[in-house]
Amino acid sequence: MSGISMQASGLAASGSVDHALVARRSRVWGWWFVAEHRIRAMRSYVASAVLIGIGSPFLFLIGLGVGLGLLVDANRGSEGVDGVPYLVFLAPALSMAGAMQTASQENTYGVFGGFKWFPMFFAMNGTPLGAAHIVVGFQVAVLVRVVVALVAFSLVMMLFGIGDPLGALVLIPIGLLMATAVGFAVMSWVATQTEDRGQLSFIERFVVVPLTLFSGTYFPLETLPALLQWIGWISPLWHAAELGRAALYGAPLPPFMLLVHVGFLVLLALVTCLLSIRTFRKRLDK
Repeated sequence: MSGISMQASGLAASGSVDHALVARRSRVWGWWFVAEHRIRAMRSYVASAVLIGIGSPFLFLIGLGVGLGLLVDANRGSEGVDGVPYLVFLAPALSMAGAMQTASQENTYGVFGGFKWFPMFFAMNGTPLGAAHIVVGFQVAVLVRVVVALVAFSLVMMLFGIGDPLGALVLIPIGLLMATAVGFAVMSWVATQTEDRGQLSFIERFVVVPLTLFSGTYFPLETLPALLQWIGWISPLWHAAELGRAALYGAPLPPFMLLVHVGFLVLLALVTCLLSIRTFRKRLDK
């Protein structure tokens, strides 16, 4: 039962429902009521989500970091990549890539389904909740799932002795910021789609995968041809990976670039959040 329903039921049991009070609380805490509803809905696949969140760091770090890393380190000698072993260079980017993928997946079919398959958004809009509550609350619920994956990655890094332990923990807020930006960006587009003709899968195939490959995830962005480096510059993953590498092993990061990386992610999150609210409002008020 959602927070609004619980409040209303409690007041009804006492014999008097203060509708104005419920409305006021909804305007303030409406986003949390939406998040609570979504989190409760996630219980149907919580086991698989936790298993994937915990298992993925081991598979990726062992398979790519240790397996491929042995070849890279053997070829480059003590020089490593970016001055550190390949596993250390790779780990923060893999953590950010996992957060990006989770945020994208949740905001694709979850948002589309909320309008089309199980139109819960329209039901929510029939209460004192508004478009802003739904957009923000849904994203908060997505971040709950993302944080599980980020914590798992950080714990595995600490277990393997990858980088600075404190830096591994700093990856969590960096990943949450990036996931917020990616989540709102995906949501702002998915909310405009009224029919599923297979275009929803394009996000994974033609956005998430290319960004993972061309955002300096597996190798420094500078090693790409100049004609492809622009992909990294506009990629939330590259900005987050650069922040993560600075946090994990002290990769050089001038103050100006720190502002650029953080500013890009914050600006993207704010702009796409407003776009999402605008699109939700138009669809819900029809």
